[in-house]
Amino acid sequence: MFDQMIGYVKKFTEAGVALLALGIVMQIIFGKAVPFVGGDIIGNITAIVAALGAQGLVGLAAVGVIYAIFNRQ
Repeated sequence: MFDQMIGYVKKFTEAGVALLALGIVMQIIFGKAVPFVGGDIIGNITAIVAALGAQGLVGLAAVGVIYAIFNRQ
């Protein structure tokens, strides 16, 4: 049962990443006026990267942890 729940979480995460990528592409093509996006995805990602970059080594460690989580098989 626990393995099944982990499988569902992985599928939802993959779907979320795919929707995020779609939102980025749509915002690049149409600008900030994409009706279903509901926000500035590229601006938010830029703000997150800037915040992590301002934290120095802690930000680099956070990026490493996030990378490890998404690339875990």
